[in-house]
Formats: sequence, C-alpha cells, structure tokens
Amino acid sequence: MPISIAAALLLWGRVRGPQPVQVLSRIVMLLVCQITAVMMVFVMVNNANLIYGSWDDLLGTGNHVRAVPNVQAEAGGSAAPGNDSKPQRNKVIQQFKPVGDPKVPNDVQTTDLKGAVSGVDGEVLVWLPPQYNDPAYKDKTFPVVELLPGWPGSSKTWYGTLRVSEQLKPMMQSGQVAPFILVSPRTNLLGDSTDTGCADVPGKVNADTWLSRDVPQMVLDNFRVDTSAERWAVAGYSAGGHCAAKLALEHPDRYRAGISLSGYNDPGAEGQSLTAKDPHLKEISNPLYILKNAKTPPKVALYVTGNKGDGLEGGEALKAAAKAPTTVTTQETTGPHSSDVWKQLVPSIFTWLTTIIPAQH
Repeated sequence: MPISIAAALLLWGRVRGPQPVQVLSRIVMLLVCQITAVMMVFVMVNNANLIYGSWDDLLGTGNHVRAVPNVQAEAGGSAAPGNDSKPQRNKVIQQFKPVGDPKVPNDVQTTDLKGAVSGVDGEVLVWLPPQYNDPAYKDKTFPVVELLPGWPGSSKTWYGTLRVSEQLKPMMQSGQVAPFILVSPRTNLLGDSTDTGCADVPGKVNADTWLSRDVPQMVLDNFRVDTSAERWAVAGYSAGGHCAAKLALEHPDRYRAGISLSGYNDPGAEGQSLTAKDPHLKEISNPLYILKNAKTPPKVALYVTGNKGDGLEGGEALKAAAKAPTTVTTQETTGPHSSDVWKQLVPSIFTWLTTIIPAQH
C-alpha cells in the first residue's frame, strides 16, 4: 500500500493529456490505492487467523479431488481405525517435513497424502505429544484427535491461531491431559469455494471417507497409534464443529468422542454447504437426525459449546435426544463467533476428553 500511495503522489501532478484523460488517470490511481489498502488489511487479518491456507483456497482455484470412486463398506463390517487394510496392502509410509509457517510451531509436521479410498489429495498436519519420543514410552501406542477447522479454514489454524499444541504440551507433561497425537487434515477440498459438509456426495467428493478412513489409515501406518475406536476423537469449531458431531455420531466404530465448538446441526447454517443444496443430503447430514435415527444409541460422548443463537440450542437438542450410552455435555459461552473464544476453550475441552479417553499407563 505505501508504494501505491507514493506512486500516486509522485505521478498526480505529472499526468498529461486532455482534461478527461487526466481525470480518468487520477481516478485509476485512487482506485489502485483503495484496492491495495483493502488487500493489505485482508492479508493481515488472514495471516493473524489463518483463514485461508493458500491463494488457491482464497480464489477457489485449488481442487483436491482426484477422483470420486464409489466407496465400499469395510470387509467384515469393522470400521475401526486401521481396519481398511487388506492382507496384501503395503503400508503407505509418508515423508514429513516442518510446516514452514512462522505462526505454526516448529514441532508440527506436514505431509501430502493421496487418499487411496476417497480419491482426495491434501496435506495433513501432525503433532506428537512430548511422551511420544520418550524412551519410557517406546512400546506405548497413543490416542488420536482429528482437528477440523471452520469454513473457510486452514489445516494450520488449530496450531497457529488456537495454539492447541502450545497450550496442551505443558498439560500433557504434568499429566493433566492425556498424550494425544493431534492430526489436522485439509477440509477445503473443492475448487469452487464450496464447503463439503464433511460428507460423501456422489459425483462430487468423498470428504467423509477422506477424514474417517484415509487420514486415520495414514496415521496408523506412520505412528504408534491405538487402533481401537475407544482411543480416537474428532474436534472442530464452527463448520468443523458440525463435522465433528456428524462424524462421531455417524461412525461410533471409529470415534469415541466428538467436540463441537460453536457448531450447528442444520447444514443450511453454512450458506456454501454442499450438503445443504440437496434436501435428502441436508436431512441425513444433520447430527440430530443421525442420532435420532441410529439403529442403536451410539457409544459416543459429545461436548458441545456455543452462545445462545450460536450453537448452544443445537447442543441442547442433541442432549435431549441422547440415550445411553450416548452422552452429551453442553457449555454456554459468551463472546463472538471467533478464534479468541475457541482458543480459550482448548484446556477445558481436552481436560474433559481425558476423562473419556484417559492416558494409558
């Protein structure tokens, strides 16, 4: 912006030609100054909150859907993490590197994953708890939490803006919180700036399969991870909170717990939601519908936070519909629909999660 202003000041009195040309040239200079000012503010806000992970995400030009295969149910009916493997399947060993973003801690790693089942390609960020490389834990496996951003959102946001690993590391070292492996996969998958709703949509995207099968399988192949659904959870804020509740209730054989921060039940709450555009998808993607229509109450613990008018009522509806062994804990919050509120909740939600998925000794 300073360059555009300096250029305008320098050239303002040097414009030559007929009066209309001079007026038009100066209007263009003012427009350029205004556009660069808006862009600078946007970049500053985006950098502070990690809303978009790349220019492709911002412009809607990055498509991460390689193919949309028909997803088959797991053989034997077992969908627990790690059970997608066949006897002949070779493990997919990934290469990991630092994220390379100054706002993301150096101990967060990233890898580019090609989803074998979903047909989705995208980055997955992983953070290992302090106990992971401790020789005393060399024979231990660790529980996992998948972290989902809102819409639009970046796989970096939980680490960079919500500072999840920085907040939890000392709590894990002191034993207040279980040593969870934290995994944040890409959720912005479509190149037309559309929210997938974390669902499998025929002909469009297998977002559910990417999150609930491909990403867990990769984590299992590369780290010492518990394979039992009893040791897996999923958490998200805003649209990611909707996804977390949906995935946990839809896949109780994959997740023991789900955490929704200012999420919602009705997919229509997000104007760009793909699942909200089809009446049937909209209905079956609603966590309340999933809960009410489950053949048996799922063994899932949900933790839902939100303000009145911003997620709380949805959580209360889930709580009212829950039957054992499903449990729903709600917490009313105050403040805006923003990362400042969600960041403050990190210690308490992971303290709660440790009561559901305690550390193994």
